[in-house]
Amino acid sequence: MRHCLALDLKDDPALIERYEAWHAPGAVPPAVIASIRAADIRDMQIWRLGTRLFMIMETGPDFSPEAKAAADLASEDVQAWERLMWEFQQPLPDAVDDEKWLPMRRIFALDEQP
Repeated sequence: MRHCLALDLKDDPALIERYEAWHAPGAVPPAVIASIRAADIRDMQIWRLGTRLFMIMETGPDFSPEAKAAADLASEDVQAWERLMWEFQQPLPDAVDDEKWLPMRRIFALDEQP
């Protein structure tokens, strides 16, 4: 299953550069990568345009957003990563409370067109 999510970065070129550096190959802490894979997330990509981030996740049948959120809350390593990332991120205008990545709704699919 594909999940598409959005989030914004703070509008600061130096912060954006540091954020991208944290996402370079080998820069994300191994425990964070392990938690992603353990949740049956098969592929994850983050794309950026300006301050807008777009995440695409491909998940397997065992993926549960609720279980992933609970596991993340229980992991000291993931929580440390989330605190660090929050230094660079800011909520979307539609976010409530401390919501970060918000799910997007698909509005077009070529294979559904005549």
